[in-house]
Amino acid sequence: MSASPDKNEEPVDLQVPKAVVSRLSLYLRELQHLVRDGHETTSSSQLGSLLGFSDAQVRKDLAYFGHFGHPGIGYRSAELISAIRRILGTDRDWPVVIVGTGNLGRALLGYKGFSHQGFRIVAAFDVDPAKVGTTIEGVSVLHLNELTDVVQQNQIKLGLIAVPAATAQIVSDRLVAAGVEGIVNFAPVTLVLPPGVSLVGVDLAIELEQLSFSVVNRTTGG
Repeated sequence: MSASPDKNEEPVDLQVPKAVVSRLSLYLRELQHLVRDGHETTSSSQLGSLLGFSDAQVRKDLAYFGHFGHPGIGYRSAELISAIRRILGTDRDWPVVIVGTGNLGRALLGYKGFSHQGFRIVAAFDVDPAKVGTTIEGVSVLHLNELTDVVQQNQIKLGLIAVPAATAQIVSDRLVAAGVEGIVNFAPVTLVLPPGVSLVGVDLAIELEQLSFSVVNRTTGG
């Protein structure tokens, strides 16, 4: 069963591979670039070429969710952007909280890309008395003890963790208890979460390890 791009339907329970969802985000970014450059239409070949995928891969990924092309035209860029944002759930405003306002937390608070994609950090939390009560990038830093009230009052479902590894599990437990259903963890530790809570781990050291592996094991033309 697939979701139609032309109807306002309830979310459909699709068994979609994570790799496909990741590529949807890449398609969305490229489509946004194409629109900014004045391209009203595109094709699976063009999208694939820009990202290093085959046109068949692009069509297969999009086919999980419906039919989006037009005979003789290809894809209407703005229309496909709207469809992908609806699929990803970013066609609405997502209030987000962040716990931890150290160097990484401050950098995340200053990242403008979140708001461009529909994510708005509404509050930051810390336990350091020197940070609580301050404002970073226009966001108030509150004590962690206020987390539950803020999450429930604002119906927040998404949270970012930017604390040291030793306290990340405690923070995730508090986020879940407050009602957060999706967590992005930047701490270099594996978290244990209950069923029904989604987790994305971003360990920058691991990403560099993967990159170094690719460089060391690259096959040269010789």
